[in-house]
Amino acid sequence: MEIGVILGDVRTTVSPRDHLDLLLRQVEAAQRNGLTYITIGHHYLYGDLRWLQPVPTLARLAAELDEHVTLATTIIQAPLYHPVALAEELATLDIMSRGRLVVGIGAGYRSDEFTALGVDFAARFAMLDESVALMKRLWTEDHVTHAGRFWPLDDARPHIKPWQEPHPPLWVGAMGRVGVLRSARLGDGWPVTPETKIPDMVRLLSLYEDERERLGKHQVRHPLRREIVPAATTDAAFERFEYMAKERLVAYAQRQLATRDAGELTSSFREVAAKETFIGTPDECVAQIRELAAVVPIDPILVRAQWPHLTGDEVVEYLDDLGRDIVPAVREIVPVARVVRG
Repeated sequence: MEIGVILGDVRTTVSPRDHLDLLLRQVEAAQRNGLTYITIGHHYLYGDLRWLQPVPTLARLAAELDEHVTLATTIIQAPLYHPVALAEELATLDIMSRGRLVVGIGAGYRSDEFTALGVDFAARFAMLDESVALMKRLWTEDHVTHAGRFWPLDDARPHIKPWQEPHPPLWVGAMGRVGVLRSARLGDGWPVTPETKIPDMVRLLSLYEDERERLGKHQVRHPLRREIVPAATTDAAFERFEYMAKERLVAYAQRQLATRDAGELTSSFREVAAKETFIGTPDECVAQIRELAAVVPIDPILVRAQWPHLTGDEVVEYLDDLGRDIVPAVREIVPVARVVRG
C-alpha cells in the first residue's frame, strides 16, 4: 500500500512567500519520507483561510516530483468549470507531469461558491455527469458535437490530448448511495471520505463493485482520505491529533460540510477520532491499517500533514514520523482486491 499527502489551507495572515516556501518544504519532506501521492483540494472565496488553486499549484509542483510520485486533484469541483476549459487544463497538467496525474473530481458541497460564480447549486450532480462524459470525449475524439443540457458543442476540435491514454484515471467523489453508483459508472475509484464509518464503507464499496460488475467494468482499489496519527503512547496520539486537527474539523462543519457535526466534534472529539483515524502507537496504527485493508480494497491512504496553525517544523516532524514509523510497514501490506462481505 502507498501513502500520500493532501496539501491543506493556511491562514491568510501567512504571506504568499511563506505559503509557497511551506508548500515546497512539505513536498520535499513527503517525498523524502516515501509518500507517493501529492494531492490538493479545490475551493473559492475561503474567507480567512487561503486554499491555492489546484491546477496551477500542481503544475508548479510537477517540477519537484520524484519519478515514482503521482499528482492528484482531491477533489476538483467540475460544475464550477466549463468542461472545455477543465479538460484542457487537466490535459495540460497531465503533460506537465509526464503522465503522473490522477483527476479527483466531484460535485462540490458549498452553496456560496456556486452562488458567487452564478452556477445552479441544485443542478450540480447533473452537471457533474455531463461534465465528465463531455471531458472524456474532448480527451479522446478529434471532433466533438454534444447536445447537452448545460454545455452544447457543435463540431468542437480539441487541440490538447492528455499524456495518458485514453485519459488520466478518474476518482469520482461521492457521499452516499446514488453518488457511489455514479462514481462506479464514471470513474476509476471512489475517494472514500474520512468520516465514512467502516460498516458504511463496506456497504458502499460492495455497491460500487456490484455496479461495476453489472456494467462489465474491471474492479479497482480506492483512495482513502484518513489521518494516520502515531505517537509514543495511545493517549499521546489522541492529544497530538486534537492539537493538529480539532479546530479545523470544527471549521469544516461550519462551512456546510454535511457529513460533519460541529457539536459532536466539540464535545466528543476523542470518540470521533477513534472512528475516523488510524491512531495510537506506530504498531497500533499499522495494525489498524492492516485490519481495514484485509476487508476493503483501499490504496492509497491520503493524510493531511499541514493544518492551518502548524509551523513548518511541525509539518516536517509529522512527515518524518510517518516515514520512520509507518511508511515501511504499510508498504508491506497488500489490500484485498474486492470487498470481503460478511
